[in-house]
Amino acid sequence: MNHIFDWVFAQYDDVPLHLTVLEIIAVVFGFLSVLYSKRENILVYPTGIISTAIFVYILWVYGLLGDMLINAYYFSMSIYGWYFWTRKVDATHFIPVTRTTTGEKKWSVILFILTIGFVFGIYGLFDRLDSWTSYADTVTTAIFFVGMWLMARKKLENWTYWIIGDLISVPLYMYKGLVFTSLQYVLFTVIAIFGYLAWKKNLNRSPETLLR
Repeated sequence: MNHIFDWVFAQYDDVPLHLTVLEIIAVVFGFLSVLYSKRENILVYPTGIISTAIFVYILWVYGLLGDMLINAYYFSMSIYGWYFWTRKVDATHFIPVTRTTTGEKKWSVILFILTIGFVFGIYGLFDRLDSWTSYADTVTTAIFFVGMWLMARKKLENWTYWIIGDLISVPLYMYKGLVFTSLQYVLFTVIAIFGYLAWKKNLNRSPETLLR
């Protein structure tokens, strides 16, 4: 066990202290955001905005362009989702969880393809397509882009994308040396599974409150 802890903290030997502290803060708020999402709680968005804003900075420093774009997109989609979730279907009920429509499935495919093309272009522009992690990063970026869009629109299937992307991200971030972030994605995977079950239970039920 001591060898594991030594290895974990050895990954941060050459990392400035402020970046390590910021990563921990971002992980905590990211965890809270996913937890609030599972509960269908509107606090998913302010906590998510804090986490993604910090990660944009950290990932820019690390030069992880695809991951940085994910979090910049999360930031903007969190603002959109905050607005969408607070819309009401009547005087006392908010937008319910629903299944993805045929049209939204088509847009999901289009968004996935466009995201892969865009991220490949960014990596190529900055001559970063020199590692298998760049290609894996491109795929997870596309998966998470679709998942975030569907979550903002309160679609049940968003959790499927999160689960797949999280499972890929666990070993990916461990390989990159971002150990705390990798552990965060382990927790995200577990929460996403329970989130899917919780949202499925509340399918088509319009909530009266978004704070619970």
